[in-house]
Amino acid sequence: MAPSPPLDLESLDGRLLFAIPKKGRLHDKCLELLAGADIQFRRSHRLDVALVKNLPIALVFLPASDIPSFVAKGNVNLGITGHDVILESKMENDITEALRLGFGKCALQVQVPEGGLIKTVEDLAGKRVVTSFEVLAGKYFGELDARLQLTGDAATKIEYVGGSVEAACALGLADGIESGDTMRAAGLHAISTLLDSEAVLIKSTIEKNEAIKPLIETITSRIAGVVAAGRYVVCEYNILREKVHDATAVTPGRRAATISPLDDEKWVAVSSMVEKSKVANVMDELVKIGAEDILIFNLDNCRV
Repeated sequence: MAPSPPLDLESLDGRLLFAIPKKGRLHDKCLELLAGADIQFRRSHRLDVALVKNLPIALVFLPASDIPSFVAKGNVNLGITGHDVILESKMENDITEALRLGFGKCALQVQVPEGGLIKTVEDLAGKRVVTSFEVLAGKYFGELDARLQLTGDAATKIEYVGGSVEAACALGLADGIESGDTMRAAGLHAISTLLDSEAVLIKSTIEKNEAIKPLIETITSRIAGVVAAGRYVVCEYNILREKVHDATAVTPGRRAATISPLDDEKWVAVSSMVEKSKVANVMDELVKIGAEDILIFNLDNCRV
């Protein structure tokens, strides 16, 4: 098969550069997000840059761990990565988290072998910890060591391991690990949580190109709409006017519920956005209050 022709870098001039994780747990979700935001592109084989067909945007596919640096210090205008990756790369002061995306959620935890002698992080202090998040683990155990007055050779030893973190305890490399996943299959369990993370849309704190600012706002708005459409449904129902206050307390909407009059002056129609995860309980409560004709509609897309 003939190799793909090299991308003409001059074609990137004037385009918004948008960094997307090239693989891993965030990649597929990001592609779904781009499709929902009507960002149309075709990525050539083995190329990590793709020009968007219907907008002046170039997608740049990078390792998620590199994206904060490219957004903060390079020419990349927008990016998607993990909140934990931003902190690990020490870029939290140089970038703005424009939007939390609701996927790629994980807990960064300290884990040790089940049934072992170590039961708390205080028991682990002063021993060996391996991690792929060296900065976050170093800060966490540094503060713990300071509280326990452990210094020098008595302080906790942090070692970086890029892969096979779950095997570190079993193979004698560590007494505990710091990981983003619950590794029950490896016989480990969590004794502490450093932070909860999820995918975020990021941009630089410094405006790099004033001409691109409106497009950044448009793309952010589109992605916010896709995220909201995945999180919410529309709930519509009829309720006696005298019970509207109680009903809208159950369905307040993202901003406020929409209330419309009906031919029968005693009744009104209410339309409100409701979180998908709560919709069954919401419908139950509405029935108790006296609502009728309760309907739920899924959202394909929206603007919020």
